[in-house]
Amino acid sequence: MESIAPSKSLVERTYDALLDAICTGVFRPGERLGQDDIAERLNVSRQPVNSAITMLKSQRFVTDTGRRGVVVAPVDRELFEAIYQFRSVVEPLAAELATARMDAAAITRGREIVARGTRLMQAGDAKAVLKADIDFHSLIYELSGNPIIAETMRLNWLHLRRSMGEVLRFPGMTIQVWKEHKIIFEAMVAGDAAVAAAEMLSHIVQAPQRVIG
Repeated sequence: MESIAPSKSLVERTYDALLDAICTGVFRPGERLGQDDIAERLNVSRQPVNSAITMLKSQRFVTDTGRRGVVVAPVDRELFEAIYQFRSVVEPLAAELATARMDAAAITRGREIVARGTRLMQAGDAKAVLKADIDFHSLIYELSGNPIIAETMRLNWLHLRRSMGEVLRFPGMTIQVWKEHKIIFEAMVAGDAAVAAAEMLSHIVQAPQRVIG
């Protein structure tokens, strides 16, 4: 993690830094989070660290373990299975709806994300690949034109980021993820909503197997 300078949103920035570290594997499941050490590494006081850890605890990213203090929570199989069950219904629908709303600008944006993600994957930049992955799915939510899909999925993104981070630690799986993204998006470009939805369903069904299979 990089040192961050004080600002008005110091607690939020500290929270973001810790969440990024958990999602990208800098802090691994079961690892103790020493507040003094984190404060020193981020160049902040203990107060924003305490507040950030409280937020992470409420969202099930960290947990109290008595004598060991606060540790990174293990990957929760039941939670991820529940999220992916939900995704298996919502994301094929989003792809289907988005297909009917494709235009030149959307095609350009989608292809740029796929190209960027593939390029970053080849460069081994896991954190940037993770952002591109999120950008890809978020674009489809946006293009679906259904604000409920985008709003509901936003509630799940914190834990989805962590699950994607697990996938992206395995290069072979990362390559497959971006092949699937390209197939999904090109089906949308071709106007084939049924194929786009089917490919999205396959993509989502396989995701939890890569993470916790």
